[in-house]
Amino acid sequence: MLLTDYFRSEKDLAWEVAKQCGVEHAVIRLPEEESFDLTDKTHWDKVYKRFTDFGVTPVIIEPMPNVLHDHIKAGDEKRDESIEKVLKMFPIMESLGIKTICFNWMAHIGWLRTRSDYPERGGARVTAFNLSDFTPTDKKITADRLWKNYEYFIKAVIPEAERYGIKLALHPDDPPIPRLGEVERIMISRENIRRAVNDVLKSDSLGITMCQANYVIMGESLPEVIKEFRDKIFFIHFRNTVGIPEAFRETFHDNGVIDMAEVLRVYGENGIDVPIRVDHVPTMAGEVSTLPGYDAMGRMFAIGYLKGLLQALSL
Repeated sequence: MLLTDYFRSEKDLAWEVAKQCGVEHAVIRLPEEESFDLTDKTHWDKVYKRFTDFGVTPVIIEPMPNVLHDHIKAGDEKRDESIEKVLKMFPIMESLGIKTICFNWMAHIGWLRTRSDYPERGGARVTAFNLSDFTPTDKKITADRLWKNYEYFIKAVIPEAERYGIKLALHPDDPPIPRLGEVERIMISRENIRRAVNDVLKSDSLGITMCQANYVIMGESLPEVIKEFRDKIFFIHFRNTVGIPEAFRETFHDNGVIDMAEVLRVYGENGIDVPIRVDHVPTMAGEVSTLPGYDAMGRMFAIGYLKGLLQALSL
């Protein structure tokens, strides 16, 4: 497997920690300033050089830029122009050797937690979700509309993704529950993910981001999911958790319900050799959180833990 970590567009302490832990490949978030033109290769070149000068090679874009993706998922009046810009990203990505983009289908409300200070081992703080603490917004969208928007997008972009050798890796909804207020959700089960990557359109360019804790929260068997989607797993989020869809929390990577060594063994047994990164880490003693779930010191523990398991299993 290819060890990676998540790098925000501007250098921060997490960059330093990842590099010191031996990470040489990057999952990158593109700049979100209006001055950054997603369709201009010279803008990409500057960002790419920022990473390579630091000593890491970008291999995955995560997330699909929200300035485009939000319109596409909602299917609003800016959908088509946003899709055109996505298509213009593909040849730029291909020229830089960045062959995968992680996307999701959570319209209006994305990754969501209701607190970021849940106590974990030794007083570390983690993110947590409890549906009873969620305050609905005024946004609305139905599952039927989401499926129609998804099909429209996939049929528009997959031919060009195939042309340039780009892989689109679908992330499940997080939390994987059917609705948040009047905002419905669809990527919430193995059955629906199967529909999304096999039934809407079959393509070697369309697969999944295996955010393993999400599937456990759904109530799915990880070995069965891995076996079914082994040819569709393009990217792994290595993460552990405790709970159910309506109420769960993150954990240290060695302190949740998933046997992390065993799940890595199952990936290897199924011939899965893709980029992998740690996900959703605790905020440690003495840290002032800048982005809960992505703080630097928790990543140090998680990356070291993952590296040890990969080496022990010869993956």
